[in-house]
Amino acid sequence: MEDRMISGEMQESDQEIELSLRPETLKQYIGQDLTKNNLSIFIEAAKMREEPLDHALLYGPPGLGKTTLASIIANEMGVQFRTTAGPAIERAGDLAA
Repeated sequence: MEDRMISGEMQESDQEIELSLRPETLKQYIGQDLTKNNLSIFIEAAKMREEPLDHALLYGPPGLGKTTLASIIANEMGVQFRTTAGPAIERAGDLAA
């Protein structure tokens, strides 16, 4: 008999699958051509200046690809990506942790 896990919580195997499904570069990202073009310009300009990308605000309804785009930006800039949700942030210092 096989083991089945039924839970609303994300499992370790789920995280691996989710990470493998997300594109890692703007070239791999499908759709939103205007957004991709603008982000490409922002990222390349920051790299040429040898500075971090300064403030990118991604907004929209769930499922739009905001987290995926944020992950791509971090990957393109060569930095670590940490995701959080607005309700999880109680104090300004929470972002630095």
